[in-house]
Amino acid sequence: MLDHDRCWEALCARDARCDGEFVFAVRSTGIYCRPSCPARRPRRDRVQFFGTAEQAETAGFRPCRRCWPQAQSPAEQLDTLVAAACRLLDEAPEALTLAQLAARIGLSPSHLARAFKARTGLTPRAWAAARRRERLQAQLPAADNVLDAALAAGYPSTRALYAEAQALSPAQRLRKGVGETLRYAVAPCPLGLLLLAASERGVCALLFGDDEPALEQELRERFAAARLQRDQAGLGDWLQAVVGQLEEPERAARLPLDLRGSAFQQRVWQALQAIPPGQTRRYGELASTLDSHARAVARACASNPVGLLVPCHRVVGAQQALTGYRWGLARKAALLAGEAREKPGD
Repeated sequence: MLDHDRCWEALCARDARCDGEFVFAVRSTGIYCRPSCPARRPRRDRVQFFGTAEQAETAGFRPCRRCWPQAQSPAEQLDTLVAAACRLLDEAPEALTLAQLAARIGLSPSHLARAFKARTGLTPRAWAAARRRERLQAQLPAADNVLDAALAAGYPSTRALYAEAQALSPAQRLRKGVGETLRYAVAPCPLGLLLLAASERGVCALLFGDDEPALEQELRERFAAARLQRDQAGLGDWLQAVVGQLEEPERAARLPLDLRGSAFQQRVWQALQAIPPGQTRRYGELASTLDSHARAVARACASNPVGLLVPCHRVVGAQQALTGYRWGLARKAALLAGEAREKPGD
């Protein structure tokens, strides 16, 4: 069921984020448009809202030739072009410059750079570098030495990869993370089981699940280079603080965090921590505050390794829909319900 007041507000604001959610038709012209259509705003009493273009056409309206509501919106077209640019970067045997990439995509370099950064949180160069690091990490376990792995991943030599800032050097990763030890502990909680892992700097993972071996496997996959050491006693107080927050959301567990991610992911995770308990933000709202794109924010939320303490469960879809939570929508709903009952000041 469409919220007509909200649709009217989106129409007045020409909100492109609502493109695809609904279309509006004008009875006096017999034309229907997408919310972001740049045409002059119609009178409210002449407007009718439909969930899809097909519904508007069934009702006898024809599509606007200015915004083409039955086709891809400009934002969706850019989404498609950025996805194509990502594939080109992933598949290119040699590094592509921004000008080369833009020429293949059919956009100006500056336009491509802005669209790419808004949708992925990275520049094309940073995207290519991140993919190359991923290939290196995949190659290292089976490689005889770092040089072989580097060449197979697309590095011209080992000089560039050792110059990159990272928690562990490639040689350490090849040796399964000699030099870093992570302590972890598992405990029952209102959401099933929780696994908390910590480095010397603070909590680096907080995972929810129903099966202890599966949780330990997820931790090993996330920190494949590190030595894992179970420490129930040493992490007991931190576990209790997390369980306490789950049982009574107003008792926030204020633990030191060791968050490892890109600069954009760090910005998103900081924004998540600023959302008060009992409140939510839409992906689009969060994206606006970060001058980014809702899809980029959603990807950063999905990569959050620290559940609850970095509260990605407080981000919802349009009309408060519970979308995407890596530990299950039932847990997301339970967390939000618990915080709604315990709003500060109640």
